[in-house]
Amino acid sequence: MRKRARVIYNPSSGREALKKDMIDILGVFEQAGYETSAFATTPAPNSARDEAERVAREGFELVVAAGGDGTINEVVNGIAGLKKRPKMAIIPAGTTNDYARALRIPREDPLAAAKVVLKNQTIKMDIGMAGKTYFVNIAGGGRLTELTYEVPSNLKTLFGYLAYLVKGAELLPRIRPFKVDLKYDGEEYIGEASMFFLALTNSVGGFEQIVPDASLNDGKFTMIIVKTSNLAEILHLITLVLTGGRHINDSRIIYRKVRKVEAKPRGDSKIMINLDGEYGGDAPMTFVNLKQHIETYANLDDIPDAAVETETPEILEAERKFLAGVQELPEDEEPKK
Repeated sequence: MRKRARVIYNPSSGREALKKDMIDILGVFEQAGYETSAFATTPAPNSARDEAERVAREGFELVVAAGGDGTINEVVNGIAGLKKRPKMAIIPAGTTNDYARALRIPREDPLAAAKVVLKNQTIKMDIGMAGKTYFVNIAGGGRLTELTYEVPSNLKTLFGYLAYLVKGAELLPRIRPFKVDLKYDGEEYIGEASMFFLALTNSVGGFEQIVPDASLNDGKFTMIIVKTSNLAEILHLITLVLTGGRHINDSRIIYRKVRKVEAKPRGDSKIMINLDGEYGGDAPMTFVNLKQHIETYANLDDIPDAAVETETPEILEAERKFLAGVQELPEDEEPKK
């Protein structure tokens, strides 16, 4: 029986470039050995998420997220909670395409992006969980993290990344500190901050130097807390980011690798949470890294070795023995804790 793939695409992404290439895209996945069909998302809430969950439960072996980072987020939210998850592939057609950038998938040519599957290279990617919602690239709180959902969708389509730059410049003078309690892996920060965020890849808003040492599958977020809200100091930090990622040792920020973060507002502060560019609710909120949770096609030849964790032979053998032992248990018996 042939494997099945479902291309879930946003027909309004990328100035509608996906639609004209769809027949050829389907052909690429057929060439890779998948019986392939397509689904165009609708304006209904969670359209991509619901379709991804449906085909995953039906046993499809591959789900292709074709669109912007929002489409990718929805597809992941459709499959991440399932015990048996299909592989993923990415065809970027959004504004910043952070996830595709991190996976070294072509961002300007949907057909070239589809052909990554023909290399048969996959990576088991970390994802994040915030409450009951999953995210694939970033979670954060603070005024600057709100710009992604303050840019109107029509401006994203027409002007792309320029719309974010314009909005970011507009928001800078309006940055105000908030009081926060952040607990992370045995440490705690209580005080004022202008922004905090947790990154899963090295590409945040199109910038690759914000998290210069990111790993895609080590089970840890890169957490950055920006303690200052002074405009001149923030502009200086941005300069440090753009000149080689020299911000990571600056005293005005906290830079850590963490597995779990609990964020709580203090006093009368309100903290809106951004999950992959969309409003994800208000703090308090707990964020957990799910290590190597989603297997995704990627252009591994171009991903730096430091960004991919390689298990030692000893760890792989221990995992193999553990899984073999679990499989030998009777179906009604749970492993003892």
